[in-house]
Amino acid sequence: MENDKKEVGSVFFNCKRMSYPGYPPTGYPPFPGYPPAGQESTFPPPGQYPYPTGFPPVGGGAYPPAPSSGYPGAGGYPATAGYPTPGGYPGAPPPGGAPSYPGVPPGQGFGAPPPGGAGFSSYPQPPSQSYGGGLPQVPLPGGFPGGQMPSQYPGGQGPYPSQPAAMTQGAQGTIRPAANFDAMRDAEILRKAMKGFGTDEQAIVNIVANRSNDQRQKIKAAFKTMYGKDLIKDLKSELSGNMEELILALFMPPTYYDAWSLRNAMKGAGTQERVLIEILCTRTNQEIREIVRCYQSEFGRDLEKDIRSDTSGHFERLLVSMCQGNRDENQNVNHQLAQEDAQRLYQAGEGRLGTDESCFNMILATRSFPQLKATMEAYSRVANRDLLSSVAREFSGNVESGLKTILQCALNRPAFFAERLYYSMKGAGTDDSTLVRIVVTRSEIDLVQIKQMFKQMYQKTLSTMIVSDTSGDYRRLLLAIVGQ
Repeated sequence: MENDKKEVGSVFFNCKRMSYPGYPPTGYPPFPGYPPAGQESTFPPPGQYPYPTGFPPVGGGAYPPAPSSGYPGAGGYPATAGYPTPGGYPGAPPPGGAPSYPGVPPGQGFGAPPPGGAGFSSYPQPPSQSYGGGLPQVPLPGGFPGGQMPSQYPGGQGPYPSQPAAMTQGAQGTIRPAANFDAMRDAEILRKAMKGFGTDEQAIVNIVANRSNDQRQKIKAAFKTMYGKDLIKDLKSELSGNMEELILALFMPPTYYDAWSLRNAMKGAGTQERVLIEILCTRTNQEIREIVRCYQSEFGRDLEKDIRSDTSGHFERLLVSMCQGNRDENQNVNHQLAQEDAQRLYQAGEGRLGTDESCFNMILATRSFPQLKATMEAYSRVANRDLLSSVAREFSGNVESGLKTILQCALNRPAFFAERLYYSMKGAGTDDSTLVRIVVTRSEIDLVQIKQMFKQMYQKTLSTMIVSDTSGDYRRLLLAIVGQ
């Protein structure tokens, strides 16, 4: 974040680690290590703690211990079972056999192949595939941000590459809880690293890059107990710039960091719409509900009201829908519904003059991600073009970006974040806030897959691009989190 966007409060924060129910949806590859759906996490009721209006906090009492489970590798949760390979949709008419609709020439069904057997203009139609393990065979198309989807990956040769058959199994985060963890020992190491003349940044990097967020919360509590000082305040006095932002982000509990990022995106003049899209359109129901409660208790503000005051039109309505945290998370796919939704979306967009935006909002805001993936496959047969390109034709601006983000996450969530990371560093300058936010928030969730998709999409590794775009201790810490 820009330095002038930071606020220093007077009391510590304390958002507990959330659980990730039903995450990721069965519609894309399993990510072992997630808590099962339905697991609830506790959260302090609104108003219980007098949190500051900004970050970083200073002073205050000791941090209570955070839950010890909920991280990849910590709880040993089984992987989500995949759903069978789609082999056609029950009740769906054969190509050319769908009933006629207004705007379609008589006798030409929606499923008819395009003339001459040509493929869709901007996105290859996904082939049938198995979801027992690994990521989908069809990677995410480009076009976010920027609007137009390129026919090749930037910097790559030829069409979009296929997904490697073998994907890393097990925990998918690059950061896992440290074995033989001793919070008091770590607190002592950090104290020595900051004491006296100069700062031992390498000692700080070694600790924070190799501890889970839960363990970092315990280190903060131990530090205050042992020295009567606030660790975050001490770190801020020793660090500056991007290194400071990265360290502070790593020490924020995940729920708080998302809530703080949303508040920062809407605070002051202007609004960072891409931050709102990135967080609200990609999180699970449980995560969003925790964020809404945290936003209220930490900043004394209503997230939905802030969104209404900072956005407008169809983009506002999409974000308000996302704030409800009520997306269907049933992992079963209803192929008949997918066919019906595909026809509804066609009739709301390509099949009429003008666009029925509310139809797109309703379907994309309520259907599960596996269901949306099936709808996208059905739409390709109904409209003879892919749904992403139809959204690009029917919408523009922030609402287009938001709708496409939802669809991209339904297809391949790690590829969406890989693309965001690429554009944060592409060209002149670096969008350090986006780089920090994605690396930190995905480090214990799916950064392993994000790295693999990044290399597949751009023919270079994420660490290589970080090396060329960053420097100093900031680069060293990013590389320690990402891994080589």
